Amino acid sequence: MPERKRVAVLADSDTRWKWGALTARRLVPDHQLSGYLLRGRATPTARQLGEVGVRAERLTEVTCAGFLAELERERYDVVVLALVGGAVQAVLHGARALWPAPARRPVLVTGYVGVVYEKLADGLLLRHGADLVLANSRHDAERFRAVYEGVGADAGAVTETALPFLGGTAYEPDAPGGDRARRVVFAVQPSVPDSRADRAYLLERAAGHARRHPDREVLIKLRSKPGEHTTHLEEQPYQRLAQRIPGGLPPNCRLVYGNMGEVLDGTGLLVTVSSTAALESLHRSVPTAVLTDLGIREALGNHHFLGSGCLASWDQLDSGHIPRADPRWLAAHGVRPGPQTGPAADERASYDPYALARARVGGLLAAARLPSPAPYYTPTTAPGYLPGILARHRLAPDGTPLAGAARPEAGESRLRRRLRGHLREAARGAYRHGVQRVAPVIRRLGEL
Repeated sequence: MPERKRVAVLADSDTRWKWGALTARRLVPDHQLSGYLLRGRATPTARQLGEVGVRAERLTEVTCAGFLAELERERYDVVVLALVGGAVQAVLHGARALWPAPARRPVLVTGYVGVVYEKLADGLLLRHGADLVLANSRHDAERFRAVYEGVGADAGAVTETALPFLGGTAYEPDAPGGDRARRVVFAVQPSVPDSRADRAYLLERAAGHARRHPDREVLIKLRSKPGEHTTHLEEQPYQRLAQRIPGGLPPNCRLVYGNMGEVLDGTGLLVTVSSTAALESLHRSVPTAVLTDLGIREALGNHHFLGSGCLASWDQLDSGHIPRADPRWLAAHGVRPGPQTGPAADERASYDPYALARARVGGLLAAARLPSPAPYYTPTTAPGYLPGILARHRLAPDGTPLAGAARPEAGESRLRRRLRGHLREAARGAYRHGVQRVAPVIRRLGEL
């Protein structure tokens, strides 16, 4: 019986942990998973991790330097970096310092957790140097290769896949005995839109839709509770905005948490500005509306859905409009909707978007040695940019940890570790309070 592969996932938020762990499952189906959470402002809470529903055999909070020490100590076969671009770059340079010459080292994999609508070149070049850079669709793969080739960098690591959490039961509006068609879900985002006025407007429109359609159930699907952070900062939580609605939310409109896949199981219409939830919804053939109320703008990310057939306003939805997605757009963007039964459903079930990536990982694992990671950014190509990125993660320009950066905590007493943990949580709480309470007040005072 072959030995199970050892896989490590390093993530810096709840959504990236979900992407990383599920990607690991797709790439190496029979594996032993070790999870690491990069210490920072968005380190997920136990509640957030439980909501994601993806477990590891162990889960450890680390710094970048601490994770590199783990890589040197442990013999992992595959490492999935589910991080922002700067953190990926830091780990890649740290790995280059660990293995400066061809060696038996782990296969390094990275990618994006969802829709890529901003900082395309910056984010991609910070991920260059991984053995595989996963693209969630043919559209993304073409864009990724164009960026790398445009700077003369090797584009061979770009590998087309799909979002690892696409799945679930296909939506059938005529299924007997169900009231799914009457449930509308507004999937909110932490930072899009970012202004209080725009977020209050969208919330009031969702509540207004519920009032106009008392036979429908309107759910406001939240990403996190006040005080928690996810991939992006949320300065204006919808929970607090809901408290300011005169008369409150109507009886058929409520705030909900939970796993997005489970929420979509009972959804008849998904509404969002530009959330990745739209792709999950479209994959299940759920009617999906990408809002145009605040314009179609790069800052909102809804421009990504141009040509999809999903762009619509609350006014149109209030009047009964049901968006119909364009099949060609869906195919180009890694979405394969289909019926629940019949030949088309069988074809969909047999389609494996990770087959190529799995084969590439298998080939790399079979190699006796892998070359040293070779990121595009080096002290020669980006002398005014790279050192600052590495310094933020307590690494020197050559990728080695700065003095004291990888201070071991294993020798500490239990009391000292517990005290350190409480202090860390207190610092995070103060930071979150500053972001969600103090910063908006200062910003409003500055506008007077």
